[in-house]
Amino acid sequence: MSSISRFMETNFRHFNARETLDAAKAWNDLLGRGGKMFLTMAGAMSTCELGISLAEMIRQDKVHAISCTAANLEEDLFNLFNHNEYKMVPEYRDLSPEAEKALYDQGFNRVTDTCIPEGVLRQVQRRISKLWAAAAEAGEPKFPYEYMYALLDQPDIAQFFQIPKEHSWVLAAKEKGLTIYSPGFEDSTLGNIFCAEVMQGHVKSHNAIRTGTEQMEVLAKWYTEQGKAGTPIGFFQIGGGIAADFPICVVPMLIQDLELEDTPFWAYFAQIGDSTTSYGSYSGAVPNEKITWGKLDIDTPRFMINSDASIVAPLIFAYVLGW
Repeated sequence: MSSISRFMETNFRHFNARETLDAAKAWNDLLGRGGKMFLTMAGAMSTCELGISLAEMIRQDKVHAISCTAANLEEDLFNLFNHNEYKMVPEYRDLSPEAEKALYDQGFNRVTDTCIPEGVLRQVQRRISKLWAAAAEAGEPKFPYEYMYALLDQPDIAQFFQIPKEHSWVLAAKEKGLTIYSPGFEDSTLGNIFCAEVMQGHVKSHNAIRTGTEQMEVLAKWYTEQGKAGTPIGFFQIGGGIAADFPICVVPMLIQDLELEDTPFWAYFAQIGDSTTSYGSYSGAVPNEKITWGKLDIDTPRFMINSDASIVAPLIFAYVLGW
C-alpha cells in the first residue's frame, strides 16, 4: 500500500473521512467483481484541475463513461490550451464589486479563486467553428464531445498545449474511446459561441449538435448491453444537477418507459457534495430518496460525503489507484 492509501487507512476512521474511505474501498470492490464505473461531474471540477488525477483513473480503466456539464467538458480544454493565461486570486473572498469589475475590464471571468481569460480557445476557435460548419453543411450532426475529440485528433494540435497532456481528462478519455455525455450543451461558453456562429450565418443551422434525448438513447443502449453481459455499473457523482440527474434516470426510463423490467439497478452509488438536504434540491437529496425513483435498490452500496469535492475526489482517486 502506497503512502496516500496508508494515510487514509490510518486516519480516515469517522464521519466524512470514514465515508470517503468506505466509498473508495467499495469502488475497488466493484471493479474487482468485473464492474464498471460511470462518473458524473458538476461544478467547476475541470477548472480546479481535477484532470491531474482523473486522467490517470481513465487511463487505468477505473472510469468507463462520463457525464458532465458542458462547462466541465470545455473547461478541461480551456485549461489545456490557455492555462498560462489564467490568473489566480487567492484573496477572492475579500474582493469588492469594484475589484470584480476591474477583473472584468482586464478580460477575466472569475471562478472562485481562478480567473479564466475571456479569449479561451482563441488559438483553436476557428478550427471548432469549421468542424461545426462542415457537420451542418453535410447534415451529419455530432455530440459535443465528438467535436472535442476531432479537434484533439488534428495532427498539429499539440503545439497549442500549455499543460502536460497527461493532465487533460478529455484527452485521456479520447485515447480510451470513452463516451462523454454533456446534457445542456447550450449552458456553456462554447454553446453560446455556437449559437452566435449560427446567428451570424457561419454555421448553417443548429442541427450540427445532436440532442440530449439522442444522448439518452446512446446511454440506454450502452447500459442495456452492460446488463446483458452481467456487468454491474456503479455511479460516482461529484456535485449534482443535470450532469448527474440526466444519466441516473436511464434506469427508471428503461424499467418504466421501455418496460424492460429485468434492467439492473445501479450497483454502487457515491456522491460528494456540500449541499444539505433541503426543499426539492437534487444536489442535497440523500441516496435513499433515489430508491423511490427506481434508480437504486435497497442493497445498493450507498455513500454520501458532505465535503469539498476538490479535496475529496483526488483522495478517492488516489486510493483506487493505489497511490
